[in-house]
Amino acid sequence: MDPLAHNALGGSTSPYLRQHADNPVHWQQWGPEAIDWARRRDVPILLSIGYSACHWCHVMAHESFEDDAVASLMNEHFVCIKVDREERPDLDAVYMNATVAMTGQGGWPMTCFLTPGGAPFYCGTYYPPAPRGGMPSFTQLLGAIADTWRDRRSDVDNAAESVATELRRGAGGIPTADVAVDAALLDAAAIAVLKDEDTLRGGFGGAPKFPPSALLEGLLRTYERSGNSKVLEAVERTASAMARGGIYDQLGGGFARYSVDAEWVVPHFEKMLYDNAQLLRVYAHLGRRTGSEQAIRVTEETARFLLRDLRTENGSFASALDADTEGVEGSTYVWTPAQLVEVLGAEDGEWASHVLTVTPDGTFEEGASVLQLLKDPDDWDRWHRVRNALFAHRATRPQPGRDDKVVTAWNGMAITALAEAGAGLGRPEWISAAADCARAVLDLHVLDGRLRRASLGSVVGEPVGVLEDYACLATGLLALFQATGDTGWLEPAEVLLDRALRHFADPEQPGSWFDTADDAETLVTRPRDPVDGATPSGSSCLAEALLTAAAVADVDVSAHYGAAAAASLDRVALLLERAPRSAGHWLAVAEASVRGPLQVAVATNGETGLLDAARRLAPGGAVVVGGTPDSSPLLADRPLVEGDPAAYVCRGFACDRPVSTVGDLADALSR
Repeated sequence: MDPLAHNALGGSTSPYLRQHADNPVHWQQWGPEAIDWARRRDVPILLSIGYSACHWCHVMAHESFEDDAVASLMNEHFVCIKVDREERPDLDAVYMNATVAMTGQGGWPMTCFLTPGGAPFYCGTYYPPAPRGGMPSFTQLLGAIADTWRDRRSDVDNAAESVATELRRGAGGIPTADVAVDAALLDAAAIAVLKDEDTLRGGFGGAPKFPPSALLEGLLRTYERSGNSKVLEAVERTASAMARGGIYDQLGGGFARYSVDAEWVVPHFEKMLYDNAQLLRVYAHLGRRTGSEQAIRVTEETARFLLRDLRTENGSFASALDADTEGVEGSTYVWTPAQLVEVLGAEDGEWASHVLTVTPDGTFEEGASVLQLLKDPDDWDRWHRVRNALFAHRATRPQPGRDDKVVTAWNGMAITALAEAGAGLGRPEWISAAADCARAVLDLHVLDGRLRRASLGSVVGEPVGVLEDYACLATGLLALFQATGDTGWLEPAEVLLDRALRHFADPEQPGSWFDTADDAETLVTRPRDPVDGATPSGSSCLAEALLTAAAVADVDVSAHYGAAAAASLDRVALLLERAPRSAGHWLAVAEASVRGPLQVAVATNGETGLLDAARRLAPGGAVVVGGTPDSSPLLADRPLVEGDPAAYVCRGFACDRPVSTVGDLADALSR
């Protein structure tokens, strides 16, 4: 028997792969051994890509991968490889592009058939165990692919070459255009985005409706610069609609990945770290800018969710909570009127049903309802008592599984959000949690100056870091420096940026970046995608980190970082002009750049009032640093004024006179 003819997923650092370790399929991890096995056997590779919190991934696994007869077909005719898309975003990007090119749509689970050389020749997503809705059964597909491989190999080779050629053609950078990244471009981008707003229900587009996290941050920064009230109104509409809807966990805090409807009522119940980190940043920014009690409450509850439900033993953050609980989607979270009465008693139960829109017919399945808070309660004290009782009872129900994988980029996002929210809203415990996370990730994920993508249970995985890992972690470290004044966060941030500049740049297109390093594994094509999606692109994240580093680094490297940030923004101007909804994080970074970026250096003598005000009042994307004179590059030659703290406000290379009162600082920041 071939020594590879067994399921090899048991030792993986991915919880998703481990979920399939007991399948009768001879699953392999992606790597040279599995690929060489396909060459030696002269069979195609069956590549299955998914992730731990994916509902339909679980469904297909139960229907097909756990079935002995199906597994026998898979093992006989293919080398079967399982990939966690969160651990290998490079593979996911390449084969998702192939899937979309072949079928017009993508999603997970992703099912791709490859030549032993890795070229895709047939791709799809979920396949049912029996023919359904025009789809063949999975076993029918397996048989057809095996027959085609055996009898019509030239057709396979031609299809694979055609797809590979198309993938390479689509992997070029954004073409340059004669468009300046200036206030006019950003105003036009915001206006174009608002034309797509769902003004009745909040958000953009129809069902399914995803939180436009990065876009909201970009629009909020546009409002701060332009004063356009329509932009702020759009942000507030979407933020409020999501906070009141079922996509937000009204009892435990935190957001689900998306709503299956256009009204934000019924979520796909998985909770992702990357969504909640980005939304924590947005709601904290909105709360300190407008004073919105709702935004501040959601900020506090989302931070509590991160620290309570996703924090790991070493202080870093797990990737996600599953959509399913014991194979049933949403069962942890939904309620009937009778269940509310059972927990709360008749009077409070009826009141809670009204407040949380729990109806006899239900908004979900089998008469159950997803909790919504469509209006503020008429009695907040009663609400807190009722919510606490319901949350305590919910904790006795079976709970969704947790993907304990620690992803570098997403932890970087969490560090940034907690540090910024903590500094802006006066919550030092959030800053402390961000610092704990940063230390854990740096200690475990950095090997010889290079990043690894993920770890599990304090064991770092083999997959190497991609561009977003370097960029998001660097941004988080720079946010920690600003929140604490501790220059110890600067050096590792600059090391990460120097590595990113060295290994991810496209030497033929200045300002364009690949998502994998120049010494990473060679795939069918080297992935590169500057478009912002559910998470910001690696390119836009790097531009943010570079722009911030240019403001806080020593003068001998500052110009280098600044030039790279400027080249990146110049390269993406066309995207901001023609597809601004797909450039939300680019909009946020561009807004910071157009403002200078704004720099606020507060020289202190131990009193923090002026520094606290700067952190509260400065617009998003501003760089705010405080400390004793000469304690960091931005505070060099910036003394106290008559022994009192002084704030130095600069835009790019032009600085105002120092101010010593909160009122004068507010005036300086408003100009």
